[in-house]
Amino acid sequence: MTMIENATKKKLRAGELALGFGVQHLRSAATPMIAAATGHDWLFIDMEHGAFSVQEATQICLAALPTGVTPIVRVTAATLDDGARALDNGAMGVIVAHVEDESEAKRIVQAYRYPPHGKRSWGGPCAPYRFKPPAAAEAQDALNEAILLVAMIESPEAVRNADEIAAVEGIDVLLIGTSDLSAELGVAGQISHPLVQDAYQTVMAACRAHGKTLGMGGVYDETTAAAYVKLGARMVLTGSDHSYLMAGAQARSTVLRAI
Repeated sequence: MTMIENATKKKLRAGELALGFGVQHLRSAATPMIAAATGHDWLFIDMEHGAFSVQEATQICLAALPTGVTPIVRVTAATLDDGARALDNGAMGVIVAHVEDESEAKRIVQAYRYPPHGKRSWGGPCAPYRFKPPAAAEAQDALNEAILLVAMIESPEAVRNADEIAAVEGIDVLLIGTSDLSAELGVAGQISHPLVQDAYQTVMAACRAHGKTLGMGGVYDETTAAAYVKLGARMVLTGSDHSYLMAGAQARSTVLRAI
């Protein structure tokens, strides 16, 4: 059985823009269909801030696989096991929040890559192969190649260590969590502040030096987003179900109350 392609990883390797749909509230199998219908490439299933169980998150992952939208879960560094179970049950990538240094980046690779690159355990139904994988060695090699691993850069320390994080083999993307980074820099919410711009420049340089992709989250105004995309950000979180619902509902109620 042919493995389902990780279309987002393919786009990123080609230097193309891959847009992410944040998921915090939706629990329906329709979620990835909505993301696909609105021009998104990947799901950002938030197990850090969203109240998801592994069961709920993986049901969305399974629903995403036939749509071509890549299901990716975000976990914390303290809950790497949740990411491993998500990979065993439909996820095609893991984003780990608050990665501070090389040692933490290496822990991610060890948790989510099969030997010889890591120590991920072989088990579960192997959803990317539609539950009919080839022999273990072949499947593990292919999954090591297909899975997308993302380290979030969210502090000044992580920015200082960006080069060593980017140098870790097996990490694909360094994604800047701009909201948390701006707060830790003392300029909370000022996503275009010179300190934040300098951080983007530093992380982008690390990505270029080691053949990795720059990711962007927490930047939703058009001017600042355009600047960071022009700098080189390619894995871009566009917003979340929460923000989209609030914006759409507010716009509609405003129109009707003005009648």
